[in-house]
Amino acid sequence: MNSLKTNRLYLRELADKDAPELFTIWSTPAVTKFMNIIPLTDVTQAEDIIQMFAQLSKEKKGNRYSIFLAETGDLIGTCGFNQLDADNDRGEIGYELGEPYWGHGYMKEALMKLLEVGFASFALNRIEAKVEPENSASIGLLEKIGFQNEGLLRQYEKAKGRYIDLYLFSLLKEEWA
Repeated sequence: MNSLKTNRLYLRELADKDAPELFTIWSTPAVTKFMNIIPLTDVTQAEDIIQMFAQLSKEKKGNRYSIFLAETGDLIGTCGFNQLDADNDRGEIGYELGEPYWGHGYMKEALMKLLEVGFASFALNRIEAKVEPENSASIGLLEKIGFQNEGLLRQYEKAKGRYIDLYLFSLLKEEWA
């Protein structure tokens, strides 16, 4: 799956040439607030993240797409599978959007295409997302596209030097169909 299209978006697997634009997004504190990274300070950090996802893709353990506006070609964010578990037909999604593009329905559109790929092309049975309880925008988005909140994972991850709680959301293939 190298590229995907929606009405307003074009999704392409992350590429090294995306690093400068992704650095701009990933260095914005408002964007990285609920990510498990601190705001980037150098473009080489974006290059490293791109390489990490390229390795996951090569191993068929994950993948990530850059999201572009079809009309302008602007790179506005990323989405993809942080983890793919072929033994259990399960995947975990992650996503973020540059701040100027919040509130326009772009991520909903991108995630609907990602779910289609997950259930159809990757033959997943279950797609998960983990979200910090304070991230109301992400929680609202997941609920809007049919994910169920399965509960609170207490002090589940260590992020930015502290243990954080996460909600576990999921969507089953039978619920998607």
